Amino acid sequence: MFIQTETTPNPMTLKFIPGVPVMGQGGTAFYTDAGAAKGSPLALALFDINGVRAVFLGADFVTVTRAEDSSWEALKPGLLTAIMEHFVSGGKASNEVAAETSYEGDDEIVKQIRELIDTRVRPAVAQDGGDIIYRGFEDGIVKLELHGSCSGCPSSTATLKNGIENMLRHYVPEVIAVEAVA
Repeated sequence: MFIQTETTPNPMTLKFIPGVPVMGQGGTAFYTDAGAAKGSPLALALFDINGVRAVFLGADFVTVTRAEDSSWEALKPGLLTAIMEHFVSGGKASNEVAAETSYEGDDEIVKQIRELIDTRVRPAVAQDGGDIIYRGFEDGIVKLELHGSCSGCPSSTATLKNGIENMLRHYVPEVIAVEAVA
């Protein structure tokens, strides 16, 4: 098994592409500690490596965020080994079932916002090893949660304001601003 690695805009994260489905289409999972990763054998294996701060599982990639006091030179061999062993053994990335995206019950403005995020923003952000999840729309403000390489990325504020906010304001005049939430 050959696993490609890619840098991301966030110097603290690295993207691993194993060449096999990780979560499948539409499914993602973001873990910031081993306790939260109980349902993911892959994430648990990665958290066993000293220096791993967060794990994001995408459709066909894994993004790992390292601790400030660790280096990619020290972490990368162990991460590659853990990912390879996991998939070669036939393990599942997660035992949790991905939630279905449903716009049922949303008003037309929210449906429009969510559709733009799901079809235009999320695929672009996934290329950089991250994800953006819609969390609400209130008083003209769209609330988004950042996962993977987007979480803690120095350029995430610029991406939110200059990219996502401008696009949403263009297509949905009711949108005034976009903000990140935890």
